[in-house]
Amino acid sequence: MQPLYDPDSVKPYWEELRNIGVIPLTTPGEVGEAMADSSGTLLLVINSVCGCAAGHARPGIGLALQNSKIPDRLYMVFAGVDRAATQKAREYIIAYEPSSPAVALFKDGELILMVERKQIEKTDAGGVAAILVKAFDKHCSSAGPSVAREIFESNFAPPECSSTLPEYKG
Repeated sequence: MQPLYDPDSVKPYWEELRNIGVIPLTTPGEVGEAMADSSGTLLLVINSVCGCAAGHARPGIGLALQNSKIPDRLYMVFAGVDRAATQKAREYIIAYEPSSPAVALFKDGELILMVERKQIEKTDAGGVAAILVKAFDKHCSSAGPSVAREIFESNFAPPECSSTLPEYKG
């Protein structure tokens, strides 16, 4: 399957998650191999180019992975880029309509949490993080965070404004 988006252009969007310990899966074989280990907890992110992925999902996932308890394994596929891998990943969440971005949490091979785009769109990064942290605290036992706070903060630093308009002084 050909990508819908130029992989080089979207590289920063998957690097945000990779930089905090989320492993990209780019082929159906990689997805199958990752999902074959059904012990413990596994986070599966379906990444996307949309605005709610950039403003809500990825930073929310990053914030959640700063928690003291996190999943044992962290993976992602990229919808619109690694299409065959995404299609394979969706086979494990068949009870839900295709959604990107989306976040699935598995425990011992069973899907225990699905955060769909429609939920992500209605909240912010803190809201996404709160949903995930609640599940992590209940179901996960691996020690967090996934990366040092400084790495998280530098990875999700708000972009600097490039406007040359003078600030309004009233």
